Amino acid sequence: MRLGVGVPVSGSWATPANIRRMATLSEDLGYDSLWTFQRLLHPVDEEWGSAYHGVLDPIAALAYVAAMTSRIRVGLAVVNMPYYAPLVLSKALTTLDVVSEGRLEVGLGLGWAPPEFEAVGVSRAGRGARAEEYVRYLKTTWTEAEPEFHGAYYDLPRSLVEPKPVQKPYPPVLMGGAAEVALRRVGRIADGWISSSRANLTTIGQSIEVVRAAAVEAGRDPGPLRFVVRGVVKLTDDDLPDRRPLHGSATQIRADLDALADIGVTEVFFDLNWDSETTAAETDSIDALHNAERLLRAFAPQ
Repeated sequence: MRLGVGVPVSGSWATPANIRRMATLSEDLGYDSLWTFQRLLHPVDEEWGSAYHGVLDPIAALAYVAAMTSRIRVGLAVVNMPYYAPLVLSKALTTLDVVSEGRLEVGLGLGWAPPEFEAVGVSRAGRGARAEEYVRYLKTTWTEAEPEFHGAYYDLPRSLVEPKPVQKPYPPVLMGGAAEVALRRVGRIADGWISSSRANLTTIGQSIEVVRAAAVEAGRDPGPLRFVVRGVVKLTDDDLPDRRPLHGSATQIRADLDALADIGVTEVFFDLNWDSETTAAETDSIDALHNAERLLRAFAPQ
């Protein structure tokens, strides 16, 4: 099973220096991937969690990461399609694949936060149907010499859309979502699934099976499908008696990783953006980086 790392993009530890250190150390230690995520805003009258209080743009941050690394793959987990015109996102993702020299993992979502839809001027209605058409649009721009697309929601006149991505036929397209309809969509049209920070890792095997079954129903081979888990992780010095998966001692977390691999998870990336001690405004960024380095060294693939 591959191991990745969440880039510091949330809270006080999301500094250029910390991003550089985490990116280069992860690559040096043999990790397979680096990941960012998206949050446009946080409402003042409700609480979504401290990880969402202040988040860097995922595409810009990932371009920064790509520029200072050479081997490790760079992924979006996820960007929300409704927030972009499809041609605009196609161009941004192609550019990321070009500047990373073919290391991009495309993670796509539908969005869930009503205030964000309101802020970007897009309706949440019909977003599932729009997503399927959106993905076809992206693949058209990436694979056809003179792409042309006419759908129920999106249109592209016959055009030159250059350059093309480095990866052929296009970068891996992974999708998020937790509802059964979203999981089945992954099985039909995507190369894999990315779990959310709220995913219950004790039952995640059920979601994996839904994706695989949908792939079979669509006439696709489920074997190559990827299942990427955002690892909300907490490393402690001693074993924890009552705990959630990926929380506890190094021995306990290694056992959790083995269990996830056994049920079909192909990659876990450790994401400390969901650790309030790391991202809280009062946390000293030096201490946060020290804790992060301790985690990375404990589970280094090399």
